[in-house]
Amino acid sequence: MAHDSLSLLTVLGSAGTVVKLVLLVLLLFSVISWAIIFIKYFSLRRDYRESVRFQEFFWKGSNLSDVYSKMKHMGESPAARVFRAGYKELKAAGKAGDGDTLGRRAAGMDTLKRTLDRTCSSEMTRMGQLVSFLATCGNTAPFIGLLGTVWGIMDAFHGIGIKGSASLAVVAPGISEALLATAIGLAVAIPAVVAYNTFLHKIRTIGSELENFSSDFLNIVERDLHRIQGDS
Repeated sequence: MAHDSLSLLTVLGSAGTVVKLVLLVLLLFSVISWAIIFIKYFSLRRDYRESVRFQEFFWKGSNLSDVYSKMKHMGESPAARVFRAGYKELKAAGKAGDGDTLGRRAAGMDTLKRTLDRTCSSEMTRMGQLVSFLATCGNTAPFIGLLGTVWGIMDAFHGIGIKGSASLAVVAPGISEALLATAIGLAVAIPAVVAYNTFLHKIRTIGSELENFSSDFLNIVERDLHRIQGDS
């Protein structure tokens, strides 16, 4: 009977208004964080796989024009978007066509590098969307739970003062209500922190791959430019 009187549902039902409000906020945080965890897990896994797949396809292409013309059947990926932005900049600067001066081609390398850097940065920002909420949840959920705990303990002592008794039967329900808020706060924060660190590592890994791909792209263009200069 004692176990039943201190069951979770009983504790929740007898909790004070402030503690219930704290638990409601923590529940909201939990629902949002788990939704983000599932969304970002599948999104980042897709981005990584598609980027690896595109880079394999890229190195099998005979030239940049061939890769661009055949990439339509490839899935969208960060690496593909970086390549597309770089190739369009090449076309705009005349590096993918004929009839432009070597001086103009050389001057366009800085613009190309800025375009690639900007696109890489944009992809990193896109992949990092929503992830920051997990850090916020991990940092604040324990404190929100602690607020509920402190308030619950205050309530328990207030009840003791009114009843004039400090027996276990009087103290235990209020203390259990108070500690429940901290426990739930930790239960919300721990998965959020683990997921945040995991996603951050994955984003950095993809970002490093994008930087390497961007450097390889620039090296290919510079090599072609030097070959053209040598032929002329």
